[in-house]
Amino acid sequence: MVQFWLKQECFEKYLKMNNIEKKVINESGAIEHLKIFYPSLQNEIVQLSAQNNFAGIIQTTVDHMKNLLKESKINIVNHNIKMMDWLYRNGTKTVKQMIENLFVRSFRSFKKQTDINQWNLLYQYMPLSFQRIYVKQTKMDEVLFKRH
Repeated sequence: MVQFWLKQECFEKYLKMNNIEKKVINESGAIEHLKIFYPSLQNEIVQLSAQNNFAGIIQTTVDHMKNLLKESKINIVNHNIKMMDWLYRNGTKTVKQMIENLFVRSFRSFKKQTDINQWNLLYQYMPLSFQRIYVKQTKMDEVLFKRH
């Protein structure tokens, strides 16, 4: 998994240096990347993919990270968040919306599941784009729930 991530970073640098436009990743491409990012979830991803259930695949990755948090594997969760950020930055509008609405939305449950030190560590290394989305979602939730 780490080797793949390093290859992706090198690939991005290569594209930038040579002014080559990279392709935007659609749901099918995102699914292929997620199979590589999460080899232990590959069977479940394949099954959900056959059902055209991209939202289910994203939820599966969230559930996987919740399990990692139960085992206090903060560094692995941080790495997984960064992999999802790569998909977010390179994804189509649909991929981005799904990641925002399911993946980033799950950070609230991550916060509840961790102690303050663990959460601060997760948040500190969280990509800025996800921090901004999380803060925006939290503020919107506060407004919505105060009215009702």
